Amino acid sequence: MDDYLVSAEERMQKTLDNLNEEYVTIRAGRANPGVLNKILVDYYGTPTPIQQMANISIPEARILVIQPWDRSAMKNIEKALQASDIGINPNNDGTVIRLVFPELTEERRKELVKDVKKKGEAAKVALRNIRRDVVESIKKAEKAGEITEDDRKADEEQAQKLTDKFVEKVDKAIEEKTKEIMTV
Repeated sequence: MDDYLVSAEERMQKTLDNLNEEYVTIRAGRANPGVLNKILVDYYGTPTPIQQMANISIPEARILVIQPWDRSAMKNIEKALQASDIGINPNNDGTVIRLVFPELTEERRKELVKDVKKKGEAAKVALRNIRRDVVESIKKAEKAGEITEDDRKADEEQAQKLTDKFVEKVDKAIEEKTKEIMTV
């Protein structure tokens, strides 16, 4: 496989990984520590992920418990949670912070599914852009006399197959996340 196809595959994999990371942060009515992934807490002047400051546990299906290792960071963690877009008000009892995930309404589930699909479509656009870049590189290589017309056609076909494979993976990720959200 040519270098540009190898780099295209790596870029497409990164796009898929990024989509999966975004999906982890979308809550589906159950407690999931992944919703905290993008939240940074001001810890002695340094933005720090909550996972590096506290023990996170799930005692019940819809409750997430954050137990800071440094109690003095409790207020900052609580502020960061309130400022975040997770839409859950933290309960601080002095030793732990509890996040109680409410049951999702049918309307909210549908909104989340729309968001999932929008993120999935954005990932597909990114994949197609990567394919377009690769095809341009292949055509340039042919014009420069580095590859033959037959090689160009074969490489373009490989690029299309690679794109199709990743688009299928994105569709599968969309389907799985939608199913997870719509499951009551």
